[in-house]
Amino acid sequence: MATFPVINLQNLDGEERAATMEQIKDACENWGFFEVLNHGIPHDFLDTVERLTKEHYKKCMEQRFKELVASKALEGLEAEVTDMDWESTFFLRHLPESNMAEIPDLTDEYREVMKEFAVKLEKLAEELLDLLCENLGLEKGYLKKAFYGAKGPTFGTKVSNYPPCPTPDKIKGLRAHTDAGGIILLFQDPTVGGLQLLKDSEWVDVPPLRHSIVVNLGDQLEVITNGKYKSVEHRVIAQTNGARMSIASFYNPGSDAVIYPAPQLVEEEKKQVYPKFVFEDYMKLYAGLKFQAKEPRFEAMKAMETTAPIATA
Repeated sequence: MATFPVINLQNLDGEERAATMEQIKDACENWGFFEVLNHGIPHDFLDTVERLTKEHYKKCMEQRFKELVASKALEGLEAEVTDMDWESTFFLRHLPESNMAEIPDLTDEYREVMKEFAVKLEKLAEELLDLLCENLGLEKGYLKKAFYGAKGPTFGTKVSNYPPCPTPDKIKGLRAHTDAGGIILLFQDPTVGGLQLLKDSEWVDVPPLRHSIVVNLGDQLEVITNGKYKSVEHRVIAQTNGARMSIASFYNPGSDAVIYPAPQLVEEEKKQVYPKFVFEDYMKLYAGLKFQAKEPRFEAMKAMETTAPIATA
């Protein structure tokens, strides 16, 4: 089994640039996932994000999760549960408008740190999109522009904790799915694993590495690249020991952005494989079908496209 791709972004600045770009290309084409080191976000800052996230869970979320487990009778499961996940989460929206001020229970320090974290991740997401453009032969800024609606991109963070689970064979931390959006940047627990991706019909562990950022590609990048890059199914396996922290930030198209394959990537002998649609319409469909295969979602958007073509300026 090939080794999960871990890429040192520092090597982009020297004579190893070509080899590093090739690593990124291979990861995008064959994995849909990779892990980056030396990404420009200071280690001590990531340590602060981790500390404050874990403190917030202990203080504000842990008891609520225990009450939920008790109310849903999830303690001593004997049959498999397929309509719930063993996770405790909250969502932060950054762009186009922040909801940070509306989230209860966040300390002032945590609020400020997460605002700064979002700025750093937005910058990293846009840098990574440009590296993808370079590998795809697209002009610099093409993917960022493709994601822009009237108010720019949509950007938000899902903060999750996966507490220890007594019956990990009966309930998933998070059920298998592909991500609907654009490019996803994950800052995950440095010691407790559980994230897996599906490669060649086998589940492969995404290794926890301190101070790394895990990158994965969403459905929209599959569409824009006309299938050259693919979003990949992944899941979280609940663990019996140790709570796992997961902070996933989603750099997605604006709700009114029109998504379609880049003309340069539609080869002459291969017609456009993927549909053209408004991102918000895709998200409405995804909301009910997240834990199902993505192909029927693309087909449904194709059917919508033929009945109601999108007018673009």
